[in-house]
Amino acid sequence: MPEEAQTDFYSSYFAYKDYPTPSLSKKDTARFDAEIWKPAGFSEDMRCLEIGSGRGVFLAYLDHKGVADFRGIDQVPELAALQPEQVADRFLCRDAWQYLEDAGEEPFDRVVLLDVLEHFTPDEGFRLLLAIKKNLSDRGKIVIKVPNASSPWGMNFQVGDLTHKSAYNADSLRQMATACNLHVDAVYEQRYGTRRRMITDAILNRFLSWMLLISTPLWGANIYCILSLKEG
Repeated sequence: MPEEAQTDFYSSYFAYKDYPTPSLSKKDTARFDAEIWKPAGFSEDMRCLEIGSGRGVFLAYLDHKGVADFRGIDQVPELAALQPEQVADRFLCRDAWQYLEDAGEEPFDRVVLLDVLEHFTPDEGFRLLLAIKKNLSDRGKIVIKVPNASSPWGMNFQVGDLTHKSAYNADSLRQMATACNLHVDAVYEQRYGTRRRMITDAILNRFLSWMLLISTPLWGANIYCILSLKEG
């Protein structure tokens, strides 16, 4: 293949995203409370890691919640300059594989991957979850958010990024968990927008489920999955 035809989309990723420096809003806080903190049973005394932490919005949220021991890693060097000031020292530009291999510290109670797993092939995702599993405490949980490939609304997110290598729905997330010998605590939709908007979406999705011969139990554009260690 000619050299000019070989494309590494990550080399232009920062320019494509045109990232601004984020700020944590009340809406962000309420959303993370409902979508992650409560469902995954977070508490201030937990040791937390976010893989693919991006601009640091969730890191700022952990700081706001009073979590003392947390950090975020991402492979894009330019992101270091965009971290919110209060969490800039919690960000590391590191390769996830190398970081997990070299962790060698006390294990993590919560590991969060928001819009990350789809950037890996299924085989790579399997290896990544196993590497995370080795770094979990006994009460450890993994929180995953991915585009919902079972939903027409989710495919807009899935195909809107050329660095996405795999697609997931509730069933394939459970299949991945089984392969990794992890327990699925929950799989649920991300719900966002105004209350009126969410009610309208719920009515539409219920109608589609009634009308279509083949439907999906989760219509949300994005879905969360919470994994934990199996007992025994």
